[in-house]
Amino acid sequence: MAVSRLRHIPGIGVDEMGDAADAAQDPDLLRLENLDTDLRPPRVALEVTRRALDEDAANSYLPFRGQRALREAAAGHVGALTGVSYDPDTECVGVAGGLNGVLNVLLALVEPGREVVLADPVYAGLVNRVRLAGGIPRHVPSTRTRDGWETDPDALAAAVGPDTAAVLVMSPAMPTGAVLDRRHWDALAGAVAGRDCWVVHDAAMERIRFDGRSPEPPAAHPGLAGRTITVGSASKELRMIGWRVGWVVGPARVMGDIGLVGLTNVVCQVGIAQEAVAAALTAPDAAADVAAATGVWQRRAALVLRELADHPCVRPHGGWSLLVDTEAMGLTPEAASRRLFERGRVAATPMTGWGPGGAGYLRLVFANEPEARLEGLRERFLAAFG
Repeated sequence: MAVSRLRHIPGIGVDEMGDAADAAQDPDLLRLENLDTDLRPPRVALEVTRRALDEDAANSYLPFRGQRALREAAAGHVGALTGVSYDPDTECVGVAGGLNGVLNVLLALVEPGREVVLADPVYAGLVNRVRLAGGIPRHVPSTRTRDGWETDPDALAAAVGPDTAAVLVMSPAMPTGAVLDRRHWDALAGAVAGRDCWVVHDAAMERIRFDGRSPEPPAAHPGLAGRTITVGSASKELRMIGWRVGWVVGPARVMGDIGLVGLTNVVCQVGIAQEAVAAALTAPDAAADVAAATGVWQRRAALVLRELADHPCVRPHGGWSLLVDTEAMGLTPEAASRRLFERGRVAATPMTGWGPGGAGYLRLVFANEPEARLEGLRERFLAAFG
């Protein structure tokens, strides 16, 4: 490796599986390897995007912090979910997707050598961004139960120490579908206040919950509102993956630094996409649209669990994916992935590098294949594993 900053940053595996699946050119292959979805974006987003193609203002770098309509919509969206009023001029910036926003926030907050607390297993891309920013991931193990993954609130709070720069949370989490709630924020409030550190909330999937409950974001907690930075994205809830638009919302005292990092990093968001995202966030049927999509994903998750009832799957509480314990099947995740690909015609990603707790698992994305194709998953697993 040429530079030291990449020494501890492995790949995420998804790219390799995706390339292999593309190269196979097999229409029978089930694409469960990448966090895509076949559900269309909101109609209004498509209409506004088409109009933007003819607008000169959409073909511009400016404004660097995001178009006014996007910042107003994003600040209002986060404010409605948290009960906190945010100024779109001083407390919101646009970013080129949620993960760009996470990296910008970490670069603005984390001194090299400081720790970032994460629940484990966790998306490798989040861990890698902590490392790229010079931070040290501190993993808090989640427990696999009969009903899904559980993260102990006290363990999460206890991981906050003198070297902590931030606690990076996602709920529902990717890849586990684990949900954090008020218990976790109660435990964290005193810990982060005592250490004067931040909570960074990756809110990409916060409304994709299978329990029918509304989001419980950390910024809604009175003890965390002034210490939480929310990073949102149009990619998951709005299914606008290719638009590459997200937002960062938080206290004004830190947003200047986050905006400066963004200006120095990716510079700006996709011009022709920002008005469309704003329209999707503020449409009268926006909540119903996300709820309808969530219902489809929940049915698909339930179908996968039924199809694989004889295999060690862990139930998700939300999100787009679930994990299979391949160690319980006597296989490494890499070996299980190869057998599924070659014998079962299923593309699925091993969780190598997805935190210490992910090392024995294979991820199945249920958001990208219709139920008619998922219904044959049991036979595919039998072909792969007997």
